[in-house]
Amino acid sequence: MDWARSSPMNDSDPPRPENHALIVAAGQGERSGLVQPKQYALVKGQPMVRHSAASFLSHPDIAKIWIVIGHGQEQLLDQALAGLSGYDVVMGGATRRDSVRNGLSAIKAAGGAKNVLIHDAARPFLSYDMIGRLIASLGPDDAVIPVLPTIDTTIHVTEGYAGSTVDRASLWRVQTPQAFDFDKLLNAHSQWPSDKDASDDAQIFRAAGHKIAVVTGDEALKKYTLAADFAEPSGNEMKQIRTGMGFDVHQFAAGEDLWLGGIKIDHDKGLAGHSDADVLLHALTDALLGAAGAGDIGDHFPPSDPQWKGARSDKFVQFAASIIKQKGGHIHNVDMTVICEAPKIKPHREAIRQNIVKMLDVSVDRVNIKATTTERLGFTGRGEGIAAQAIATISME
Repeated sequence: MDWARSSPMNDSDPPRPENHALIVAAGQGERSGLVQPKQYALVKGQPMVRHSAASFLSHPDIAKIWIVIGHGQEQLLDQALAGLSGYDVVMGGATRRDSVRNGLSAIKAAGGAKNVLIHDAARPFLSYDMIGRLIASLGPDDAVIPVLPTIDTTIHVTEGYAGSTVDRASLWRVQTPQAFDFDKLLNAHSQWPSDKDASDDAQIFRAAGHKIAVVTGDEALKKYTLAADFAEPSGNEMKQIRTGMGFDVHQFAAGEDLWLGGIKIDHDKGLAGHSDADVLLHALTDALLGAAGAGDIGDHFPPSDPQWKGARSDKFVQFAASIIKQKGGHIHNVDMTVICEAPKIKPHREAIRQNIVKMLDVSVDRVNIKATTTERLGFTGRGEGIAAQAIATISME
């Protein structure tokens, strides 16, 4: 396959369900009036395609993402997704339908998938909840799409003049991602006329005789099309400044690896826990969730759920950060303290800091890590475990 290439994968990640995501980012975006394809333009400080790619990558039910781009856009995508991994790149075609078909063919050649979510990069603000609801609905149904009601008065227009009013009770706006049984969607594409384009995959699926279920869409999934869509706010809007706090404790256990801040540290003992027991990242996750008003780590990743057995905690941090972004928020800074007698944190502090910078996708001056002891008092002083505190400051629109 000389038209597809892979990014690095983390071999230590646990296996995940066979739901794949395909992001369509091959267009030129002529209507946007921008000097580059719109999917690489900055939206809220990041390239537009990065938003949805990061959302899919942070979701535990997505096994793999595929990004379909136009020829000559390889460098633009590399720059837009710098620091992210776990995706494949596929070259698109002349039309949207051709691009999706190329993506589906690449997935098939790589072994196929059970389900696939097709998403337009022009809808950047994809929520964790939306991904989950679509996947959950694929149990009883072969396809499901998000829709929103048409709320404005809708009319016919003939030769520039207003005509009769259209009954909008049965009119709904269609969004992406659209989720499908992979094999049935691939077959539906094979039946679609080769000389005919399609604005979305639902019409191709329905033309093949399949039913399509619907779920409530999300106003945040607005499609960016025209130049006005990319205009940044004036800066006069009121923003909320929020803080969240996190605290976690794990005890030492023989035969376990010691993970702190996503870095494996050599020590005679590791920390015990259902996941990788990264006490620092657990505290950070709770701080971020607290700032966003989104509960705590146990609400989203309960230790009773076997899928989190041995899971890497960087997924938890990225999930919490994605919630903040999906709510229109920005992470201003995080400050963390590791409390233990051993191991010494200072030799590893900068590596941990740089790793968390990548997880949060923020500048290095927004992440601070400290270490202290309890002067041999309490369980940490006796060397029985490690505690960590974290505080996060964010702004919300």
